[in-house]
Order: sequence, then C-alpha cells, then structure tokens
Amino acid sequence: MTTTLITGANKGLGFETARQLVAAGHTVYVGSRDGERGRLAAAEIGARSVQLDVTDDASVTAAAKIIEADGGLDVLVNNAGIDIEGNGTVDLADVTADMMRTVFDTNVFGVVRVVHAFLPLLRQSTAPVIVNVSSSLASMARGTTPGTHTYAYPGLSYPASKTALNRITVQYAKAFPDIRINAVEPGYTATDLNGHAGRQTVEEGAEIIVRMARVPRNGPTGGYFDASGTLPW
Repeated sequence: MTTTLITGANKGLGFETARQLVAAGHTVYVGSRDGERGRLAAAEIGARSVQLDVTDDASVTAAAKIIEADGGLDVLVNNAGIDIEGNGTVDLADVTADMMRTVFDTNVFGVVRVVHAFLPLLRQSTAPVIVNVSSSLASMARGTTPGTHTYAYPGLSYPASKTALNRITVQYAKAFPDIRINAVEPGYTATDLNGHAGRQTVEEGAEIIVRMARVPRNGPTGGYFDASGTLPW
C-alpha cells in the first residue's frame, strides 16, 4: 500500500488530489493548517488527517513523527500555496518585500521545510516520489515570450515563488536520484487561490498531480509537466 501526504489538502486541488489517490488505492494523509477542517475533509473521502502548517517548524516536525509512527511515507505532494497579490491585480509598485516574504514562506520555504522533515521517511520507501505543485507562471521561457499568458501576467510574488520552486525541484532531483521529484502545472483551475476564476474544474486540474504522484520507479525526475507534456523552464 502506497502512503501519500498532501499539504494544503482540506480543499481545492489538494482535496481533489487526495480524493483521486484514495480511489486509486493510496493511504492518504490530508495535511491541513486547521486540524478540524482537515479531519472533516479526510472523513469525507476515507483519508487520514494530520495537522500541518508548512510555515511552522514545530507543526511540520510533529506531523512527520505521526506519519513515521504510523508506518512511513512513499509520496509527498507539496500542494500548499498562497497568492496575496489578488491574482496579479495589485500594482507592482505597491508590492513590498514583506509581501514577497509571506508568499515565499509558504510557496518556497514551506516546501523546503516539509521536504527536510520527511526526507528520512521517503528514503526508506522502495518507490519514493515528490510532486511539487508549480505553475506555468514559473516558466522563464514563457515569461519572456510576448503573446503568452505568462508574459502578460502582471504579478510579482507568486510567479517568482514558483520559479524558485522549479529550481528547488531540479536541485533536489539531482541530489536524490532514487526519488522521482517533479514539478507540475495543474492549469488555470477554479479554486480559492484565484477567486474561482479558473477555467478548469478541480477534477481536471488534479489529473497531472495524481499522474505524477503515481509515477513508476523508472519514470521521469527533475521535470516540469502539465497535462499535455513537458513545459519549458
């Protein structure tokens, strides 16, 4: 039985990913900052819950101890993410270092914090996997190509954090070749992150996350994917 932890999984893409992986036979931990919301979400889909705030060292450490005591971990999905610039509606001149720090604490440092805590468990697995939920807005190639959505996007903190996440993905993949480690772009999905303005359903958005969470031992690593294939860095 494959055991999977998904951060930020009490709603949106994380919840739908959890639902699909439970249906696929995984033992899934719904990681949630709010323990009660996580418990209710997990009960709805037959998953387990664990209180986990990716910005808090003690919370992450405690979650790792709980999952270790329960038998270990095979798959880590770093899904928790925030955007405080109103989906790019905040004037770039008004973006402060403190705003960026808040976004990076979840989207970048939170991933490092969680990977650091759970890496010992993953390295004990026979088929370990890490999926980092990124965005097409992270692509430097698209961000410098006029006519693309990424080029046109006016925000600063969110795309910069996801570009950093992509680089982190590559570095981890090179350092730990026995773990399948990839970044994925779920697409513009209707969630709280964008005020439900996205064009895709969560079922559609979760597809690539679920696919890469189930990647075989000889599957790709160090890559950047959406539902259609490889994305340009």
